[in-house]
Amino acid sequence: MAYKVDWIITTLRSPSSLWKLASTITMVAVGLFSKILIRFLNKPKIYNRHIIANILESRDKSRPLVTVSNHHSCFDDPGIWGTLRLKHLLNPSKMRWSLAAHDICFTCTQHSYFFGLGKCVPVIRGAGVYQDAVDFMIEQLAKGDWVHIFPEGKVNMTKEYIRLKWGVGRMIYESPVPPIVVPIWHIGMDDVLPNEPPYILRLWKNLTFNYGEPIDTTDMVMALKAANASEEEARKHITDFLQERLQKLKVETEALHAKYFNTKS
Repeated sequence: MAYKVDWIITTLRSPSSLWKLASTITMVAVGLFSKILIRFLNKPKIYNRHIIANILESRDKSRPLVTVSNHHSCFDDPGIWGTLRLKHLLNPSKMRWSLAAHDICFTCTQHSYFFGLGKCVPVIRGAGVYQDAVDFMIEQLAKGDWVHIFPEGKVNMTKEYIRLKWGVGRMIYESPVPPIVVPIWHIGMDDVLPNEPPYILRLWKNLTFNYGEPIDTTDMVMALKAANASEEEARKHITDFLQERLQKLKVETEALHAKYFNTKS
């Protein structure tokens, strides 16, 4: 399994022209499929989409973006991005990089190619914060790119409280330019693709997507460095802060979902 991880990350670091072309085709095709499925074949309610749209269109090229969200279904990514504007989906160079479990998404050559071309990076769960996938993401942040993370570290099928993984804290703390962070909470994606067999996409489900207020991490990162915080202390502080913001967004989104669809979330 490890050789697939090494191979795909090496390829992503130095992609050939053919790889770049194939990646563009893959990203656009998957993005359009997600948009059709989410926007037109289900019943979505999207809150604050202008937040992500404005950042994607107006942020300085050197300023990286990190998005973090809950993880309830294997279709969360790419499904969440069906909420984006079409012009963003048609510009793969500005689309997110995303961590994906190596033992699920990179189990064979075909899957490795597909997810790699889709700008997914194989992460080894349990290997800690100092692994090549996290290093790669920090490299992308250094370029001013967009990185998406499911900081729970797995599909949370029970939807109970899970401590966020510290990898997100390391990425933010070690990014040469402190990133903008946008939290996202969504409800209903596990109805679109349930976590039990048969694993078939479903239609006409009630979905809610809520983009939270952007977080400028500059002051927090600079304060931690000025205080000579250890790497472990810094990672924990940043991760705990994001956990608090996501939990607040969860409560807000559940209320919005229940009110709009007149049901319990």
